Amino acid sequence: MKTIQPYARFIALILAAFVVAGCANKMAPAQKSIADIEAAVTAAGEDATKYVPDQVQAVNDQLANLKAMFDKKDYKGVLAAAPAVLTQAQGLTAAAAAKKTETMDMYAGEWTNLASSVPQAVAAIQSRVDILSKSKKLPAGMDAATLDNVKTSLAEANSTWAQATQAQAAGDLEQAVTLAQQVKTRTDELLTTLGMTAG
Repeated sequence: MKTIQPYARFIALILAAFVVAGCANKMAPAQKSIADIEAAVTAAGEDATKYVPDQVQAVNDQLANLKAMFDKKDYKGVLAAAPAVLTQAQGLTAAAAAKKTETMDMYAGEWTNLASSVPQAVAAIQSRVDILSKSKKLPAGMDAATLDNVKTSLAEANSTWAQATQAQAAGDLEQAVTLAQQVKTRTDELLTTLGMTAG
């Protein structure tokens, strides 16, 4: 029995060494898998964060889980789960590009409509203001102070519209549409104030 115990202890040490070696062999690949996912998320850039934030968040959540598994030395678990997460991370760039194209097409269509309707509204308001300014008697519900306010608002609308057209010329359709919508809101209010039809 005395000779068996040292032998058994020796076998146990060898087995433990194999286990440690096996973990060490899986540690580096697991670490690389996590790094590859992080690199794919970084490569997707700000467009992914802007246009497909939910997908980015989903990948980051899974990445956090993988890191937690790695910290617990569950390298086997990391290696099993990482490929699917990497595939999702690598798909972020294409998903963001597709969503960006869809969004830009939407802005382009909206800009076309606003670029047609807003200048017409501004011109109609200007024409009405010119007539009222020359009139000796203002219509019911309109006084000099109200007319002055309309003139001020119209000037601000023209200024904002100029900024919108500059943004559109610079290729920033999102900003152009945002500013143009502000002008449309203001011109609709002015048309109502002047007793005209808002479009």
